[in-house]
Amino acid sequence: MRPGDVLANRYRLVVLLHERSGGRFWKAWDNVLARFVALHLIQVDDDRSPLLQDAARRSAGVHDPHLLRVLDANTLDDLCYVVNEWGEGTSLNNMVAEEPLPPLRAAWIAAETAAMVAAGHQAGVAHGRLVPENVLLDTDGAVKVIGFAVDAALHGLPPERKGADLVDIGGILYAALTGRWAGVSDSGVPAAPLEHGRPLRARQVRAGVPRTLDAICEDLLGGRGRLTSMDAVVDALLAYIGDPTVVAQAEGERVRSGRSGRSVEDTDATDQIPAVTAPVLASPEAAADTPPAPAVDDGPPTQLAPMVADEQHTQAGAPAFLDDVDEDNWHAPSGIKPPPPPPFEEPPERPLFAPDPPEGRLRRLPPATGAEAGYWPFAESSGPHTPIPVDVEDPDPTPGRNWLRLAGVLMAILLVVVVVIFLMNRGGERTPDGNDPSSATPSGSVLTGVAASDFDPFGDPPNEHPEDVALTVDGKPDTAWETTTYKQDFGPGGLKPGVGLVLDLGSSRSVNSVVVSVNGDPTAIELRTAGDVRPSGTGEASLSGLDVAARATSSGGKLTLTPESTVTTRYLLLWITSLPTVGGEFRAAVSEVEVRG
Repeated sequence: MRPGDVLANRYRLVVLLHERSGGRFWKAWDNVLARFVALHLIQVDDDRSPLLQDAARRSAGVHDPHLLRVLDANTLDDLCYVVNEWGEGTSLNNMVAEEPLPPLRAAWIAAETAAMVAAGHQAGVAHGRLVPENVLLDTDGAVKVIGFAVDAALHGLPPERKGADLVDIGGILYAALTGRWAGVSDSGVPAAPLEHGRPLRARQVRAGVPRTLDAICEDLLGGRGRLTSMDAVVDALLAYIGDPTVVAQAEGERVRSGRSGRSVEDTDATDQIPAVTAPVLASPEAAADTPPAPAVDDGPPTQLAPMVADEQHTQAGAPAFLDDVDEDNWHAPSGIKPPPPPPFEEPPERPLFAPDPPEGRLRRLPPATGAEAGYWPFAESSGPHTPIPVDVEDPDPTPGRNWLRLAGVLMAILLVVVVVIFLMNRGGERTPDGNDPSSATPSGSVLTGVAASDFDPFGDPPNEHPEDVALTVDGKPDTAWETTTYKQDFGPGGLKPGVGLVLDLGSSRSVNSVVVSVNGDPTAIELRTAGDVRPSGTGEASLSGLDVAARATSSGGKLTLTPESTVTTRYLLLWITSLPTVGGEFRAAVSEVEVRG
């Protein structure tokens, strides 16, 4: 079939949008309802034809404002077709093509999509192929879901893939946050990077992903099983968003104001797809009396020449030619003469030879010594000659000059004494080999088999991201455990005195030092020993009996906690007492801990 053909005396084909595996997707005009529709066509003898008809009937029973509904489905001659509502806008795969979406906007799109799919699941119908290409942000700023049940049938997938929908909605959120696809259905969005056969966490792919949204992605894509229904996914996303109507109103205002969405806080990857202007229709009475226009075969479609950008770009320093300015003398030279340069001054003359001494005085020559004592260069004979004595008087000695010299010597001696005392005192702060303790290499070997857990006796609830604590002893400096972000630093006047990590050495072992790598300076940490009893409890009582063995503040992303003497214990507590600032707030991150003994 060609553009202009009319199917079932009703649907006039406008443009072929996609063709794949014998199926064709058309934009068509409904002559009865006078609106654009989406039309899927396959051959009747295609194995997917029964699946497509069944999917259309099941999808028609789902009613939701975010769904582009099935309007008609039938077979005609050798064709099987399904008609859907038409939607104008930008699909999610195009929105993230250049860069990911802001977290709040990404969560809102995923929540709207999940709410629509949840309505289908309640009616017993699954989407079956929930990919970014099937999520549309229309020209009114509303989220629309395309191809509900129908697209899966066109791809030969079986019905009732609710489990796939649950994983793919995690992929939708992951794609909106990172621009990468991690779902089970095939998509044209670039695949997410893998580690040990599993997608990396969203916050490992893109910095700044909120921990709540990262946990939702990890639960759905990693199979943790806490979110077991689409309704649970909607509730989790709305708990992060708050009031979704605020985001919806902002999205609608963005579309109404004609903004493309590119800003510091929010950037779309592509512009909106331009809407096609509907044809001018005659009155209903005239349309009823007028037979449909026959299809006209105009031959192959005309190929439009590609648009060529203007090659004459504006250059820096070139004049501006404005239509409302008639001046054409921009190139005329100025009539004002520049001032003359300053006059050139001749350098002063310098004598070629040194001037003669004053009349009656001779230049003093150095006294002769040794064999030269009897030689006079101006004598005509070789005999000894006595030079003419020159009456040169020495200046009078300056009074007090000897005292000034003595005072200078005493000051130099005093300065040397002060420097020696300073160096002797500084030597007490160095290691036996003369190095500064902050730069000394920790002694001892790294203890293995160390386990870590969070310790937050002043928190409510009393935990501090326990799921990530193992990252501090995994031997990978690029992973880290982070504290909660606080509005105030720890200490007097703060929300709490600190938080910490409990290190379990497995048994009572000797410890020389603990090396801590952090992502942010300055981070202040105390090393406390607990013996063979694991720290527990809440409030100040939880810290009683935990002796402080060492204190240090990080510099250059690292600190070393070295007790005055070797301690023997099973449990150690790294108690964080001060946090570095992050964007005006306070948060610490520990990437690696080494216990040496």
